[in-house]
Amino acid sequence: MNAPKAKKIEKVLEIHGDRRVDPYFWLNERENPEVLKYLEDENAYCDQVMKDTEEFQQLLFDEMKARYKEDDESLPYFFNEYWYLVRYEKGKEYPIFSRKFQTLENKEEILIDVNVLAEGEKFFEVGSVAVSPDNKLVSYSTDNLGRRIYTINFKNLETGEVFQDQIFNTTGKAVWANDNQHVFYIRKDDSLRAYQVFRHQLGTNSEDDVLIFHEKDETFDVNVFKTKSLEYIFISSSSTISDEMRFIPADNVSADWKVIQPRIDDLEYSVEHYEDEFYIITNANDATNFKIVKTKVSQPGMENWVEVIPHRKETLLEGFEIFKDYLVLEERTEGLLHIKIIENHTGNSHYLEFSDPTYTAYIGLNLEFNTQKLRFGYTSLTKPNSTLEYDMKEKTTKILKEQVVLGGKFIAENYISERIWAPSRDGKNQIPISLVYHKDTPKSAETPLLLYGYGSYGHTVDASFSNVRLSILDRGFIYAIAHIRGGEYLGREWYEDGKMLTKKNTFFDFIDAGKHLISENYTSEKHLYAMGGSAGGLLMGAVINYEPELFNGIVAQVPFVDVVTTMLDETIPLTTGEFDEWGNPKTKKYYDYMKSYSPYDNVEAKNYPNMLITTGLHDSQVQYWEPAKWTAKLRELKTDSNILVFKTDMSAGHGGASGRFESLKEDALEYAFLLKLENKIDGK
Repeated sequence: MNAPKAKKIEKVLEIHGDRRVDPYFWLNERENPEVLKYLEDENAYCDQVMKDTEEFQQLLFDEMKARYKEDDESLPYFFNEYWYLVRYEKGKEYPIFSRKFQTLENKEEILIDVNVLAEGEKFFEVGSVAVSPDNKLVSYSTDNLGRRIYTINFKNLETGEVFQDQIFNTTGKAVWANDNQHVFYIRKDDSLRAYQVFRHQLGTNSEDDVLIFHEKDETFDVNVFKTKSLEYIFISSSSTISDEMRFIPADNVSADWKVIQPRIDDLEYSVEHYEDEFYIITNANDATNFKIVKTKVSQPGMENWVEVIPHRKETLLEGFEIFKDYLVLEERTEGLLHIKIIENHTGNSHYLEFSDPTYTAYIGLNLEFNTQKLRFGYTSLTKPNSTLEYDMKEKTTKILKEQVVLGGKFIAENYISERIWAPSRDGKNQIPISLVYHKDTPKSAETPLLLYGYGSYGHTVDASFSNVRLSILDRGFIYAIAHIRGGEYLGREWYEDGKMLTKKNTFFDFIDAGKHLISENYTSEKHLYAMGGSAGGLLMGAVINYEPELFNGIVAQVPFVDVVTTMLDETIPLTTGEFDEWGNPKTKKYYDYMKSYSPYDNVEAKNYPNMLITTGLHDSQVQYWEPAKWTAKLRELKTDSNILVFKTDMSAGHGGASGRFESLKEDALEYAFLLKLENKIDGK
């Protein structure tokens, strides 16, 4: 069959005296039968092009699934007299949330069986599960569309009764007050911005719920949470560059909300409670890489903040955890994560030791205050995820749970990881690259290499293990992560130098990383591939416009590619909150800069690499029509005969298919695409 050809309807978009003509604008009509037919036609064409890989995709899926322990369960954690765990049963796609009273030997009590709730649904996801302080009730939130709009439900754990109370159009999170009768939750506006906090009393109609806080600034989102001490409930209101937090005692829902520090542009902070003080991580007073301060609960304003951990130019402070006798820091220096233990009474400190050249380490779930035991997580490109317990007093470590890799083929020693540095074109920086490959895979111009990148919002893609990735590593691929500007891998400045009017550094870093891998003989242009999703999909679209022949193929997952049009439309979910990341195109300098790199606006008549583009019809973060329009324009203008396929999941959103294993089919398709380009679909 021939590739689908979307019809063209001229749409003129004009601002700042600049005129853009968008012939595929009409594809944003979600309910239009012609739009749905176009998406279905593209799906059929993708299936046709990939038909020779159908058996191979099934082989990959079976192989990936076989590595997972189907009857697995989470590491139990103890909280408020119960051990809580999440487990999976063989042959079932969804989790079962359960608990056991006092000891793990006691009878299991099932809180929520998502398999039962998901019966008959094409998509189903539970957002959060929260038990009331008296352990008698549970709230849980559900989404059966994939747009991350959740309905909150309530259940009596003593009788099994599901209450009639239902709260619609929420973020899914519910925070219990200490009276076991009230919960706080967040509603979304028409653009899916979290903007209002309500209080609901159990047994009443949600239409009568009390509006507690309304965030009127469209660049801010709200969140609600309870402190680790369980003594306070907080509402945080945050933009990309500013925070404001208010609180009440958790046992007095009618108390007046008190603001920690009123919002100031470029002032970020977050709060935790300990005894009569708040501990605050903040960038106040030019602490670019953040510092920790503390203040009395009774006097929380910025003028009373006392420094606990000073700002350090070379170290990014990412988080902290408070214990009765210890303060634990999560730090990043030269790209690598470190966990630092500080004794409160002596000030003595030490670091946990990690040996891999590139890895991920993080503070785990620690709900107890009065303990010397720290749970933390560790993984690397060659080592499966582990949860460990560190005795902060005795300085001893034990493994509590390690990810099991079934299938009988994985041996960690068969894989090699590295971290190398690529020079950037501006001469100012070295770009870190993490790599992993099978020990039998040579570095050569004939070796296929998949380069992954993201580079936005300060989000850092750290080096971690992937069960799924083994399927290409075992077939001779090298896998690499480019830690480009726009993330925070090398500190806050690394992020600041890859956003707004410096966004192009993100794209150029990725290109320079790819060229360095070629120059160092890891691969060649004929065997170099790239992958990225969401804002990483924007990265994919930009780099192939700048360097269309650097990569043999790309996989663009739910790509944000129609940057100018989306950022000009404040009715689209998330747009207003993004102005501090990309700029507001209603201001001409941002419009001009954005237009100069927007992938959709810069598609030209030239050769492009082989491409697989994916999306979800119900995606609330990157609307399906962005990749749809991009695909249509690429089909119209590209001058090559390379593969271009576009796959829409008609029942999923931004996160892809629901269910534990269903998403592996998407991974199998992506890997089959790459291996098809390498002529490696013989199952070996």
